[in-house]
Amino acid sequence: MFIHLGGEMVVRAKDVITILDFHMKQSSKITRQFLQKAEEGGRMVMLDSEQTKSYVVTADKIYCSPISSLTLKRRANFLESR
Repeated sequence: MFIHLGGEMVVRAKDVITILDFHMKQSSKITRQFLQKAEEGGRMVMLDSEQTKSYVVTADKIYCSPISSLTLKRRANFLESR
């Protein structure tokens, strides 16, 4: 299965390690450091000129998505069906 992250980017669901909400960056020092090191290392990929709402972490890259983390998780079937 594939997940559309915004813009023209699609990744395989099995390649996704985690999906982080944008607000995690402000609330967690460790997350902030992790994202900063990824950006400094050239691993951060901006998908759209719109505001970043979530970060999609894979083994190789971190994608800044304009789509909410909840929507991305639903697309990836990470949430249990009701």
